[in-house]
Amino acid sequence: MAITSCPKCKYHRQAQDEQVHPDLCPHCGIVYSKFIARQEAQHLQEENFTAEPDIEIEAPPSLRQQLLTAFFAVPEKVSKESFYARAFLLCAFSIWGFYFITAGIDWEIIGSSFMHNINLPFHEFGHILFMPFGEFMMILGGSLFQVLLPLALMLVFVFKQKDTFAGSITLWWCGQSFIDVSPYIADAQYRALPLVGGGGEESHDWGNLLTMMDALEHTQAVAKTSFAIGTLIIIAALLWGGWILKLQKQKLVSMYDQT
Repeated sequence: MAITSCPKCKYHRQAQDEQVHPDLCPHCGIVYSKFIARQEAQHLQEENFTAEPDIEIEAPPSLRQQLLTAFFAVPEKVSKESFYARAFLLCAFSIWGFYFITAGIDWEIIGSSFMHNINLPFHEFGHILFMPFGEFMMILGGSLFQVLLPLALMLVFVFKQKDTFAGSITLWWCGQSFIDVSPYIADAQYRALPLVGGGGEESHDWGNLLTMMDALEHTQAVAKTSFAIGTLIIIAALLWGGWILKLQKQKLVSMYDQT
């Protein structure tokens, strides 16, 4: 009878695990038959000291275990080319991320960046998307959608595509989007930044939002909070991506050892 759940790590075999030997756990790498044989031998030894051996009931994996498995999954087969390409990409995004972080809330740098041109269309679409939810949400929707979109893509990559490294890159994008919004927030009191379509002061999203919330005096605090959140997310994304590459390197080494 084929084993579908690992007796050690409780990983439940998925459809994409068909290429892995049925006696080998795709997640922790143990050989089912050897592990079970050792468990049975240990169980027999314990029977020599107890009249009635304890019956161990297999518990289903907890939500925490399931999330850890999902967010730190690596492909069964890792090629050297793809590994080094991802390593190069992580280095590039690390340099790019710390460029934004060290620049601070600087509109000249953030507004002229390539990423701002990527974020801008999604920002504008967010206004349309949230329009049915009232004026406040319509105004907030631009900034909200530009940070939620990469976060949603991250979840797709992790849970649908099983590509955790791509998930770390989209999480980096989410952090950069928070940084991208921060100079717009900081300009709420001055309303001096150029707006899409040449709109006047009355079209300034964060000037209107903070005025509606009677929080215009907290403009700089809100801007710094957005920047800080973006910074922490970028750092977390880079650490996550680095850990995924470490796991992939271990997989790569084990593959070559087996050959």
